[in-house]
Amino acid sequence: MISKLLQNARDYEAQMLEQIPDAERPGFHLTGGCGWINDPNGFSYYKGAYHIFYQYFPYSNSWGSMHWGHAVSEDLLSWKRLPVAMAPDKKYDNFGCFSGSGLELEDGRHMLLYTGVETLEKIPYRKDRVRQTQCLAFGDGENYEKYSGNPVILPENVPGGCMEGDFRDPKIWREADGTFYAVISAMNHDATCRIVMFQSDNGFDWEYACTLAESTHLLGGMWECPDFFELDGKHVLLVSPMAMMPMGDEFHVGHNTMAIIGEFDKKNRSFRQESMQAIDNGIDFYAPQTMITPDGRRVMISWMQAWSNSMFVPPGVRFFGQLTMPRELSIRDGRLTQAPIRELLDRRKEKVICKNVQPGSEKTVLAGVSGRMADMTVTVKDHAMLKKLVIRVAADEICHTDIILMPQKNVLRIERDHSGYLYDIVHSREMTVVPRLGVYKLRFILDKYSLEVFVNDGEKAGTVTFFTPLGAEGIEFYCDGQATIDVEKYALS
Repeated sequence: MISKLLQNARDYEAQMLEQIPDAERPGFHLTGGCGWINDPNGFSYYKGAYHIFYQYFPYSNSWGSMHWGHAVSEDLLSWKRLPVAMAPDKKYDNFGCFSGSGLELEDGRHMLLYTGVETLEKIPYRKDRVRQTQCLAFGDGENYEKYSGNPVILPENVPGGCMEGDFRDPKIWREADGTFYAVISAMNHDATCRIVMFQSDNGFDWEYACTLAESTHLLGGMWECPDFFELDGKHVLLVSPMAMMPMGDEFHVGHNTMAIIGEFDKKNRSFRQESMQAIDNGIDFYAPQTMITPDGRRVMISWMQAWSNSMFVPPGVRFFGQLTMPRELSIRDGRLTQAPIRELLDRRKEKVICKNVQPGSEKTVLAGVSGRMADMTVTVKDHAMLKKLVIRVAADEICHTDIILMPQKNVLRIERDHSGYLYDIVHSREMTVVPRLGVYKLRFILDKYSLEVFVNDGEKAGTVTFFTPLGAEGIEFYCDGQATIDVEKYALS
């Protein structure tokens, strides 16, 4: 039976959908129907289709009481919006249905494991006291019913206990022997965090298995949205650390994302860490979640926004927040690499190739190279005398977003200080990049309100959103010094 809260959310979303034209939305990045979205949830393959849920407050462009929005796709790019899947309509989740995950069961049900947040005490002028527990819901791909025995994992189930208001974001999977596993973030009483693993034979009765990793004060406090998986002979732990101090040119966003690569000893339940890296070096990327596609690819999707600028919504925007394009993951030379989902190749059209271009200090514009939905690769050659190459996108006389390559410093800089945001907030990021076989290869994925950059076939990635008017569709090149570039550009449908 659908609760009144859930039905209200569905009715409101349906009403608002009639007022927001598809032309206002990105072409292949998922948005909420209306209002606010953040973390992707329940990313899974069920009954022959990809399902994605997301943290959702349909009634405002600001964060509110979290629901679960829902969409489905056959190719990870064209999404069909489904009715709101969950609302905070139970005592144990009356403050919100927070992040979680999903998988398909043998009996045909879709199983969701999520964090229920219950308000225990209203505290005037202070943060309310809440309790976070892990809860189950089951459905048929459109309608979901919460388990009568919720919650199924409690803060006191963590050895030594943890903060009852910071125990969240379960990521569930199942091993070949049928055992269910989940990793969960648990804040310690000293304001550090553990990523704890639980296991279950039936999905209902859970017990603590081990602690995979633990933050230190140097590596932030709460590590949100954990994910743990095997990839190319290694194990990878993804986390989103809050309030983490920068390290070199990485982790400058405040609320960051981090990949820890290592070896997992299943018998002794220990994770030996070998390396650590930022997942995305741009401005707008948080709370990634992964799944395995039917053909065996590990694919990651993320919230394409940053908490640091999420309150600065330009006037006239009727929805806020979107998810990244799904990315295929691999391990190369001991590091996590990312590539745009290969299904994107099927949406390419209008191929343009420009060889051996030498941009000058004034604006260089190439015939056929423009647009707000594009897949463009720029290969930078002969850069020994190059001080700075500026690649400007979503540009007109007033607005633009810049990618700046500085080979003498091995630095790539993202700048969006003329990109439509209201205030002078977080507008730039730098990442270290080095040439491969003497060239820099930069791939740009543009989709109306966002840019995702992949360096040297995914060694580094940087994501940025903007609110430049859609009429600003210029792509321009500027050069300080000398360089030769090749440009291969496709429009995207």
